[in-house]
Amino acid sequence: MRPSPEQLLQHPHHDNKNEERREWLRIDDRLLLEYRRADEPLEAMNQYLSPATEDTIATAVSKPTIDLLIRAGETFAGSPLLPWVSKIDWMLETILKSMVKSHPGSVAIARLIDVDISAGGLGFDTPREFQADDLLMVKVILPPFSMIETMAKIIRVTPLEQGKAGFHLATQFVDLGGDEQELIIRHILQVQAERLRTRKTAHTLL
Repeated sequence: MRPSPEQLLQHPHHDNKNEERREWLRIDDRLLLEYRRADEPLEAMNQYLSPATEDTIATAVSKPTIDLLIRAGETFAGSPLLPWVSKIDWMLETILKSMVKSHPGSVAIARLIDVDISAGGLGFDTPREFQADDLLMVKVILPPFSMIETMAKIIRVTPLEQGKAGFHLATQFVDLGGDEQELIIRHILQVQAERLRTRKTAHTLL
């Protein structure tokens, strides 16, 4: 019998058998993501995407704070830090939007993308065609403010279903550190626990 997400969060283990059991931990999520081929320059990050807009900037800037509010609940909502965080978000968003207006295409920013993620790899759709065995430099932001920066090997490229342009990439992390792996696992367990609580609450209200 598999332990519940709440049990795994409360009683983490680090033995090899537990690491094997954790391989089944995978969720569909929506995360801020950037990627480029490993042999390309930093400037290649996000070049294949449409230029950043005011909407994509607002989403990228506000998401970490929104995630923090969701995770911390009333604790952070009543904190004197919240107005300062909101002010910083507003200032950053204003600056980036001004840059987009004056110099279109000048702002490279992470986009909110649907992904499936585990401690072993990442899957996502892309408008750009890559090849199996390509190496990608990947940056993904886990809620609320944890950045994972690592290399990932493409293990499978699948054209999207008919009528949709682009490809689905299945990747495997190559040099993910133990701390980063633990961040991903804890994020997955946290999301699973939150979704389980939501389902239980909805069932109770029926």
